[in-house]
Amino acid sequence: MGTLKTTASEESLADFLARVPDVPRRDEAARLAAIFADATGFAPRIWGGTMVGYGRYAYRTANGRIEEYFATGFAPRKAELVIYILPGYAGFGALLAALGPHRKGKSCLYLRRLAGVDEAVLARLIRAGLEDLATRATILPH
Repeated sequence: MGTLKTTASEESLADFLARVPDVPRRDEAARLAAIFADATGFAPRIWGGTMVGYGRYAYRTANGRIEEYFATGFAPRKAELVIYILPGYAGFGALLAALGPHRKGKSCLYLRRLAGVDEAVLARLIRAGLEDLATRATILPH
C-alpha cells in the first residue's frame, strides 16, 4: 500500500511564504493567507510542502483506509494561484460569475493574479465551499 504524499507539516506560514521566489506572487500568497484565515477562522498549515491548508477532514479511500486532507486552501504556483474548494464548485455559479477572471477544474480554481478578483466574493466562495464540505464530513481545526 502506498502512503499519502500530501500530509501536513510543521513549517510555519512565514517560512513557507519566504520560499516563494517571485515577490509579487509572495505578496499575493500573503494576501490569500489573510483572506483564508478571516473566511475560515482556522490557522494555516502547510501541506505537501507546496499548499497552505485551512481546517481538515477525514475521508475513506477506495481501499478502506481513513486519510485526512485540508478542508480548503491555496497554492501559489509559478503561473497561477490555485484555490482549493473541496469537494468542488457545484451550485456556486453566481459566486463564480461575480468573482472576476478565473478558470476552474474539478475542485481547483485558477487565478493568474489577485488583481481584478473581488476578494469579498472569494471569501464568500471559501465559506460556501466549507459549508458544502460540512454536509459530507466533519471539519476540524488543525
